[in-house]
Amino acid sequence: MSADFLYGIEVIINGLMAGVLYALVALGFVLIFKASGIFNYAQGVMALFAALTLVGIMEGEVPFSHLINAVFGTEIHHFGWEVPALLAILLTLVVMIFFAWAVQYFVFRHLVGQEPIILFMATIGLAYFLEGIGDLMWGSDIKTLALGLPQGGSLWVEDMTSGLGGDDFYGFFIDKLDMVATVVAIVLVTGLILFAQYTKQGRAMRAVADDHQAALSVGISLNFIWVLVWSLAGLVALVAGIMWGAKSGVQFSLSLIALKALPVLMLGGFTSIPGAIVGGLIIGVGEKLFEYMIGPMVGGATENWFAYVLALIFLVFRPQGLFGEKIIERV
Repeated sequence: MSADFLYGIEVIINGLMAGVLYALVALGFVLIFKASGIFNYAQGVMALFAALTLVGIMEGEVPFSHLINAVFGTEIHHFGWEVPALLAILLTLVVMIFFAWAVQYFVFRHLVGQEPIILFMATIGLAYFLEGIGDLMWGSDIKTLALGLPQGGSLWVEDMTSGLGGDDFYGFFIDKLDMVATVVAIVLVTGLILFAQYTKQGRAMRAVADDHQAALSVGISLNFIWVLVWSLAGLVALVAGIMWGAKSGVQFSLSLIALKALPVLMLGGFTSIPGAIVGGLIIGVGEKLFEYMIGPMVGGATENWFAYVLALIFLVFRPQGLFGEKIIERV
């Protein structure tokens, strides 16, 4: 095999792993939109807030310490102990579940029956509120998420594949963190699909997604389902925040990962979990291959815009996405 062909395979593998992470972020959008019809603009900020909270709990930081110090003239920053990673993750998950309840109780139960644009605007306000409260609670400094996850290229993969393309090929460079993130994302997505298909709560969630009034008529609580859905979206945001935070540090640009999920949703469909997965893989592989093959001809940096151009093409020819339902309204 030629070295160029093997480099192409390496690009595809890395694209698939990036696509799984994109799909993971998009999954949070799908869960909420499918059950409530709300496009959650705050999903990316939820990932940021979850990562900030996790780092703060692990390092034993005092929440709102900057504000407390400014008001009372104190110098309190840490409790004096560190929390084990697993316990910190569980505590952060509790925080995200409480957040889900608070969102439903204080915001969306008051907006039942409102137009979709009003619900969308509410999620924009929620996003800025979360970003501001995260800044107040934990500060705006770039934080390192030290969970002991492996970093750097896999020497085992490099050694195993070196020489396949002759002396000019030194083996596949596969980031170990990407490998771990891919496995975690696959396990999480599989668990969510099984939950939706085979549990009582999952079936209730699907019933609410199909018809709110019919679900109410058989005794399904919309409030419970929406809290459940926002909690699951919080879990997805936590996992996405961990993986992206460990990769690039926990900083406020982390919230922008939601923008990369938008083309994934446009390709896969806003109401399809399999669509989010397939759309993420298409975007991940497509942008890597395009950058590898076409990027040098046009000056590079094509990964910044390729996904959005591809999504625009899909919007023109198939606006409901690959797996989305085509809605026909009688007039």
